[in-house]
Amino acid sequence: QVQLVESGGGLVQAGGSLRLSCAASGRTFSNYFMGWFRQAPGKEREFVAAISWSGEITYYADSVKGRFTISRDNAKNTVDLQMNSLKPEDTAVYYCAASRTYGGTGYRAYATWGQGTQVTVSS
Repeated sequence: QVQLVESGGGLVQAGGSLRLSCAASGRTFSNYFMGWFRQAPGKEREFVAAISWSGEITYYADSVKGRFTISRDNAKNTVDLQMNSLKPEDTAVYYCAASRTYGGTGYRAYATWGQGTQVTVSS
């Protein structure tokens, strides 16, 4: 089982940028399909972005397409989420997740989760 630790959250004004990072340990990182999800208060956890094992294929929610970029470095065991042009509606706890099989956009496909990092975007 891989262990995941997110970092990089914080408070930013609308239009600003943040870069989230997820550090993995415990197993061969390249064996895992990785995703980022977020959950705002009172709302269900929602898909943000995902990346294939080698990093060649990426997936994005429509709400973040063109603003967020997911990337991974299998040598460093990290997956990052660069978030630009942030909006107040992006405010949420962001979670990194791992799946041994194709994870896709559904959170139930991911077996391993980090503890989350808070992102707050002020208007």
